Amino acid sequence: MPEIQKLHVSLDKRGYDIVIGERLLARAGEYIAPLLKGKNVIIISDSNVSKLYLHRLTNSLEDAGIRSRSLVLPAGEATKSLDNFARLIENLLEQKPDRSTVLIALGGGVVGDITGFAASVLLRGVNFIQIPTTLLSQVDSSVGGKTGINSQLGKNLIGSFHQPVLVLTDVATLSSLPKREMLAGYAEVVKYGFINDPVFFAWLEKNATAMLAGNSELQTQAILKSCKAKADIVAADEKEQNIRALLNFGHTFGHALEAETGYSDTLLHGEAVAIGMVMAFAASVKIGICPKEDLQRAKAHLQSVGLPVSPLDIRKEWDTSALMEHFTRDKKATGGKLTFIMTHGIGKAFIENNVDAGIIRQTLVETCNL
Repeated sequence: MPEIQKLHVSLDKRGYDIVIGERLLARAGEYIAPLLKGKNVIIISDSNVSKLYLHRLTNSLEDAGIRSRSLVLPAGEATKSLDNFARLIENLLEQKPDRSTVLIALGGGVVGDITGFAASVLLRGVNFIQIPTTLLSQVDSSVGGKTGINSQLGKNLIGSFHQPVLVLTDVATLSSLPKREMLAGYAEVVKYGFINDPVFFAWLEKNATAMLAGNSELQTQAILKSCKAKADIVAADEKEQNIRALLNFGHTFGHALEAETGYSDTLLHGEAVAIGMVMAFAASVKIGICPKEDLQRAKAHLQSVGLPVSPLDIRKEWDTSALMEHFTRDKKATGGKLTFIMTHGIGKAFIENNVDAGIIRQTLVETCNL
């Protein structure tokens, strides 16, 4: 069994630990108890994860003398809606929480995002803990304090920055993930190589197949490396005023594709990110700032593990004008100017605040049409 790893996210007085290892759910109470002012927690999970792991968590908390109650949400991205959020807040208030109450998000990115947002506004703010159970949430959404829900006009447009007090990552939960979900999470892992770490990308080219097949030691290494990369960026720019935007590499394209598929299982978030990263490489090549060989290498790797690399892998018809409209609503757009994360090559991403809309439209036309 791989050794338990601990990583600290440095945010002045609001720093917290990310603990990574196998079978940590059984020890959750041991890690959580010291963080509680009272012995009162509310666990928020979804209909899939709760069947697998809720009893393990509640038993561990009980062994540590912690009283827990639980709320179970419907599984899926559609849960991150205003209606569901309002229902969650009312259900939480019915539990008569006080400001010592701690929320625990047990699940993937959807559960983590909506729980974190609820914690940020419940009683004007209570603490919360992330226990991510998918690869995507373990390497991305559980770290950094971004919380939120979707609007009909775009993804994660309603939310807040609210840091957890602990991230507890049990690598063993990955064994229950369907292959498609595992691959969707891998897109966020390889993103860190594409952004600023070509050595990590080369490591992934060598080890991704074994990691995705269930090698827990490689999974632990990849999660630790990804979390450290994100933690370093978050520590330097917590509220995305500057370099934190690099973490959105591929996301502007990807979010538009997600919106056009109705945030459904037609296109998972990680799949959208994979396609979006290829599109970002393609646009950078078109501008003349990125070698075509890097685009081909990135695309070949994503294809080799089984991720989609083109919108046409998802469906054969796209409305490019509708996709362009989504870009203008993106959180990174400022004063009507399009902001994209572009790249000079693998490991050389950068923020471009005034991207030529014509280049983006041309990239869409070339990638979204047969």
